[in-house]
Amino acid sequence: MNRKQNNKSLNYSKLLAFICLLIFSGNVSGQELKSPDANLVANFSLADGGVPTYSLKYKGKDVIKTSKLGLELKEGKSLMNGFAISDSKTSTFSETWKPVWGEVKEILNHYNELAVTLTQKETNRFIIIRLRLFNDGLGFRYEFPEQKNLDYFVIKEEKTQFALAGDHKAFWLPGDYDTQEYSTVTSNLSEVRSKMKAAVTPNASQTTFSPTGLQTPLMMKSKDGLYINIHEAALINYSLMSLNLDDKNMVLESWLTPDAVGDKGYMQAPCLSPWRTIIVSDKAGDILTSKLTYNLNEPTKFKDVSWIKPTKYVGVWWEMITGKSTWAYNDLTSVQLGITDYSKTKPNGKHAANTAHVKEYIDFAAKNGLDAVLVEGWNEGWEDWFGKTKDYVFDFVTPYPDFDVQELHRYAASKNIKMIMHHETSSSVRNYERHLDTAYKFMKANGYDAVKSGYVGNMIPRGEHHYGQWLNNHYLYAIQKAAEYKIMVNAHEAVRPTGLARTYPNLIGNESARGTEYEAFGGNNADHTTILPFTRLIGGPMDYTPGIFETRVSVYNPENNSFVHSTLARQLALYVTMYSPLQMAADLPETYNKYMDAFQFIKDVAVDWDDTKVLEAEPGDYITFARKAKGKDNWFVGRTNDEVARTSKIDFSFLDSGKKYTATIYADAKDANYETNPKAYTIRKMEVTSKTKLTQYCAPGGGYAISIMAK
Repeated sequence: MNRKQNNKSLNYSKLLAFICLLIFSGNVSGQELKSPDANLVANFSLADGGVPTYSLKYKGKDVIKTSKLGLELKEGKSLMNGFAISDSKTSTFSETWKPVWGEVKEILNHYNELAVTLTQKETNRFIIIRLRLFNDGLGFRYEFPEQKNLDYFVIKEEKTQFALAGDHKAFWLPGDYDTQEYSTVTSNLSEVRSKMKAAVTPNASQTTFSPTGLQTPLMMKSKDGLYINIHEAALINYSLMSLNLDDKNMVLESWLTPDAVGDKGYMQAPCLSPWRTIIVSDKAGDILTSKLTYNLNEPTKFKDVSWIKPTKYVGVWWEMITGKSTWAYNDLTSVQLGITDYSKTKPNGKHAANTAHVKEYIDFAAKNGLDAVLVEGWNEGWEDWFGKTKDYVFDFVTPYPDFDVQELHRYAASKNIKMIMHHETSSSVRNYERHLDTAYKFMKANGYDAVKSGYVGNMIPRGEHHYGQWLNNHYLYAIQKAAEYKIMVNAHEAVRPTGLARTYPNLIGNESARGTEYEAFGGNNADHTTILPFTRLIGGPMDYTPGIFETRVSVYNPENNSFVHSTLARQLALYVTMYSPLQMAADLPETYNKYMDAFQFIKDVAVDWDDTKVLEAEPGDYITFARKAKGKDNWFVGRTNDEVARTSKIDFSFLDSGKKYTATIYADAKDANYETNPKAYTIRKMEVTSKTKLTQYCAPGGGYAISIMAK
């Protein structure tokens, strides 16, 4: 090689090295990632100063404009800038997995992945940002590998941004560290600030943080017809993420829940953040059927799942919520466990959890083919549990004098009925953990395979919040401990779900939103159940407790003038539209006995499914689901409607071709109205096939339910 050729070779090598340097320092256009169907395109790049950024498009439309990534640390240089790309890997993954219970028999988990390693030269630290792009959306997270210069660190704030492409219509709740139990506000994002004060209604425990703070899942609709949902998946050993809105620039930024001293996360590498999720489509129904949140969680930790069973139950609950009965045994204003002798106190005569009364619920469940009975208020301590800063509130094993645990175990078993125990912690979490092993042993010894836990009130330890890292670890600990005893958990007032039920399928239910109980506290808005499947249910099922037939609360308690903002027909529909493997027939047995023709749907409807179709959907207006019962050829349809009378038009093409079915339609009568005539319903039967089409009237606050049985 002559000198001229050698110089050319050296110059070429220098040019190639320079190009590589540009690529891996982020000074070029960035790295593109496409979804398997190529409709979604994500872009990752480093902006000036080595700032990580990403963007997302759907069918050429902006979903998320260029947005910053990173974390601010309590001490030392932040993980927000000064990065160079030191490695980048892409991969493709596809599998089909079967959930233990769910809306479908099988779930496709198919994504393209980009993992970018970022090195911070000044500190010699490195992190990985991992992006997974599915056909229905994007998930990304921060990963902190084991390393010398980033071992223990405290998060001051996560600074993930979601720069929106416009002033979207949003379905939002006020950002809060302690509750999700607010009514959803529907407005443009630019109106959040002006509507926030009215949106923050009283709650047993609440801590709002910003005049533009919002909760996830946040459902939005753009002016050009995109449906966008922002949430998180796999919330483990981390604080829950809320969003703070910059309403001038339409940028959402992550806002973590702090602990008692204001810190937002204690981390030790190797560790991970939860996934930040963006589900997007130009069809509303695609948001409802997305399984992205579950797919970003790990497979189940349990080898044996035979003990985890979807359940339909009744319970001693609604009569206490309405004020007809009480949780407390007597009317004392101060009691102390181990000191107060309940056998020497005078019963108030309204205590619902007594042996004879619970047997009536067991009889009703057995007669009507239900699985279980929940009993609240069975244990000592309810007289002064609420609003007190008591560490030792309940011991979870000592029943009131009128509640015979052993006899009820015997009686329920003789009727083939399971019992569900109630553990209200009064948010005294340290006390609950002290008693947890003993409580679970007590449950198993007395035939209880499921527990409804509650976390009402301000947290003890004082200053901690319901959604902070410490409490999130507690909720998971309770689920894991329950699994050791083969106990299913239905957690109320706990952190909202993020798909963890895939990993821990004994988490069979959650509340974490305004459920039916609020109908006795003034009422949920008529559009409430047309929104929740787009928001709260994105992360997992809700124990909504539907099935209220007597919609006037004053019938049970003359001092309570609240009413259920729903027609009776829609109460039936909720068993289909509000998915849960744990479904309660929430009203009183004596009321159901008056409407057994309508109660037949509750008896028939499944709680586990092989297939799910969205027939109609528009958030805030209406939703119509069709679901196929697990292992059967029977389908069930449910329609929930807002406060506007509407006509539903569906076809039955989801049915098997060539087969005939008998459809029983439970519908609003022509004069039905959730405010003035809620119990006006009709029941009719007709033969249907895959070619049948149906036009059905839906009253204000109404809907319909259909059972479709194969002939």
